[in-house]
Amino acid sequence: MATRNGRRGSATADNPWYRDGLRFECQVDCGACCTTHDDYAYVYLEGDDLERLSAHFRMTEDEFLDRHTELDENYVVLRMNEPSCPFLDGARCTVYEARPVQCRTFPFWRENVRTKAAWNRLRGFCPGIGTGEKVALLQIRESVDAREQAEEITR
Repeated sequence: MATRNGRRGSATADNPWYRDGLRFECQVDCGACCTTHDDYAYVYLEGDDLERLSAHFRMTEDEFLDRHTELDENYVVLRMNEPSCPFLDGARCTVYEARPVQCRTFPFWRENVRTKAAWNRLRGFCPGIGTGEKVALLQIRESVDAREQAEEITR
């Protein structure tokens, strides 16, 4: 099928390569996305992450900042003294309901869905890529947008 620009199968912002959805199902008790992997080494706190996490621990935002965060190029990130998230217990997230937007929206980040090759690279550490039911285009876009909106609030 040709697109407006005459190229067959070309992807556009309105018609991305994943327009028919992407198979992804989080593998329970995996925790692979919660460990460091090259570029995936930080958990940035964006939007209302700090408010949710400090409420989860029943502490003030300042207390949470002092105990659990540090600055990376002027961005607030979780302090990662180990090769995994400090809130990972084995392979289980202990702050699941309060987890940061970055975690809530993984793997549907713009950089991960930009190209099919980028998406397929995630299989190197995420066993949920390519499994389960298809996640619909609208849901993928909502995740990408949620992450970007949180980033904008943080800037």
